[in-house]
Amino acid sequence: MNSRDVVKVSHVSFSYDGISVLEDVHFTIPERSFISIVGPNAGGKTTLLKLMLGLLRPSQGTIEVLGMPPVKARALIGYMPQQVQLDLQFPVSVLDVVLMGRLGQGRRIGPYSRTDRAIALDALLKLEMQDLAGRPFMALSGGQRQRVLIARALASEPQMLFLDEPTANVDMVVETELFELLHEMSKTITVVVVSHDLGFVSHYVQSVVCVNRRVMVHPTASVTGEVIRDLYLSDVCMVRHHHREG
Repeated sequence: MNSRDVVKVSHVSFSYDGISVLEDVHFTIPERSFISIVGPNAGGKTTLLKLMLGLLRPSQGTIEVLGMPPVKARALIGYMPQQVQLDLQFPVSVLDVVLMGRLGQGRRIGPYSRTDRAIALDALLKLEMQDLAGRPFMALSGGQRQRVLIARALASEPQMLFLDEPTANVDMVVETELFELLHEMSKTITVVVVSHDLGFVSHYVQSVVCVNRRVMVHPTASVTGEVIRDLYLSDVCMVRHHHREG
């Protein structure tokens, strides 16, 4: 593995109950990059993310993450799943939710330490949510909850962030703010985001991993109408953005 590649997927295939979901997938992800996995519904985006996390095992091929099998690398990855199971009626504060990210980080059973709390508060600061640390999680807006859940992933002090549809069910203003923050984070940590919206994410990411059973990786500048038709099997309205610098 090239020292700059933190993920290497080599000729990976995967099936659910005999039905092929991914076929001969091959790509790498460079260190400190902002990558988006895009494609149609049921095209295999979330499956690919779970394979890189070691939550699923490929039928064929190999995956290396941070130079090791995904299962061993998982503790070094901050993960935000598409469906987060949190009872909104449970009386939990914003800080309590973020502190959940410290679980499994070599902690002993017992109360959170002063270090745990400092790391959780720093994660909230990075997401510009530090002033709401004591507020009930259920009292937040949808966009604020997404920020808190990203902060929870950051609280594990990961080397990579894997986020599955982090801007689902938020408006365009909030989506823009979140992607601005993630773009800034990618200067120090590798960020991989699953998204259905190729047109929007192309403004922020360096490359898009286009998934529809097979996988093609494109620099955002080369994402054309033909690429979109091949991916979604139809024309998709796409707002063209100039690629961000930096």
